[in-house]
Amino acid sequence: MPQVLEFKLPDLGEGLTEAEIVRWLVEVGDVVAIDQPVVEVETAKAMVEVPCPYGGVVTARFGEEGKELPVGAPLLTVAVGTVEPSGSTAESGSGTGAAGAESSGSGKVLVGYGTGAPPVRRRRVRPEGLSAPAAAPAAPATSVVPDRVRGPVAVVSPLVRKLARQHDLDLRQLSGSGPDGLILRADVESAIRSVAEAPQQAAVTDQASAGPAGERIPLRGVRGAVADKLARSRREIPDATCWVDADATELMAARAAMNGAGGPGAGPKVSVLALLARICTAALARYPELNSTVDQEAREIVRLSGVHLGFAAQTERGLVVPVVRDAQGRNTESIGAEITRLTEAARTGTLKPAELTGGTFTLNNYGVFGVDGSTPIINHPEAAMLGVGRIVPKPWVHQGELAVRRVVQLSLTFDHRVCDGGTAGGFLRYVADCVEQPAVLLRTL
Repeated sequence: MPQVLEFKLPDLGEGLTEAEIVRWLVEVGDVVAIDQPVVEVETAKAMVEVPCPYGGVVTARFGEEGKELPVGAPLLTVAVGTVEPSGSTAESGSGTGAAGAESSGSGKVLVGYGTGAPPVRRRRVRPEGLSAPAAAPAAPATSVVPDRVRGPVAVVSPLVRKLARQHDLDLRQLSGSGPDGLILRADVESAIRSVAEAPQQAAVTDQASAGPAGERIPLRGVRGAVADKLARSRREIPDATCWVDADATELMAARAAMNGAGGPGAGPKVSVLALLARICTAALARYPELNSTVDQEAREIVRLSGVHLGFAAQTERGLVVPVVRDAQGRNTESIGAEITRLTEAARTGTLKPAELTGGTFTLNNYGVFGVDGSTPIINHPEAAMLGVGRIVPKPWVHQGELAVRRVVQLSLTFDHRVCDGGTAGGFLRYVADCVEQPAVLLRTL
């Protein structure tokens, strides 16, 4: 006998507790295979296609596109043991029958998060309902009339009844002020006034509770996650910022030489971001205090051995920070290739949750927006972020003479709990020296 199994939104990992339905990949009545993707959801980390661990006929979907669901909420139900959309049942040799339903599903683990073994809810299937199953409509909310008003209405006067009918009043819902609860004309008139005043009172209440008028945009998905993280950073981290202007003329010349060497087919171009990322890994090797985090409960600073370098990327879905893993062991070309790959995945919304978490230091190139400087907010729970402004020609004293040079402003925001200004200044000065004299970097390669 076919059984209907309920598939719930699985635990998506990385501390994610909810997801927004972006696009359904199946319709009610479709036949699905085990581990077939059935819905595309957006979490605070990435876009994810969720596979169903059961095979059979989809009998119901829960949630419209654009709706947010918590982990553990029902996604859809599948009639297991039926593989024909026409309604005829068939024995399944692939584990989708009633016997297979006793298992906990496919048991496969999705990349970046686990489906786990969602609990199932079984109910019998109506034999005639499998060819074109549909979700049962939700029962309308009804008000329960108290037992005291289910009997005869305590009304004597026909005028009272007529007045109530003219104003669509249910006399069973009124309490009479007359003897033995008799409903009087004054009771009906009072109810009429209450009904008339209710919309005005509701409008005043709604206006008062709504706050300032204007368009309201829900803080959810990526935007909500960014808002929560930035607020937590400001709330928990005593940050400070230092900055310096640097002459990037030699760095840009070195980049041009790298990209011009070897001629056509020599490989992908080296980006400024890749060069700055490599400079950061060298600076963190000298100043490891900034590659750390604070365990507030234990009141300990945790020095991290690996440099997992995050970089800010603006996408249509909002600001995301992909992470280059083990950047301390990569050269400039390797870092550049990984930045390119992660940036493309960010733009297409295919970043995995694991590629957006675990960073230990962040590089923020806000110069692409045409601005010179900023005071970056630390990407909690990291200890520092380097901000880079635009590189533009400016008057500069070079070798004792005024010249036009390519100048950039560098800003370092750091957690004052992990180090003092001397360490932060030393880090920033080393970065600036490498920008002004790229040969300095050769000492640490």
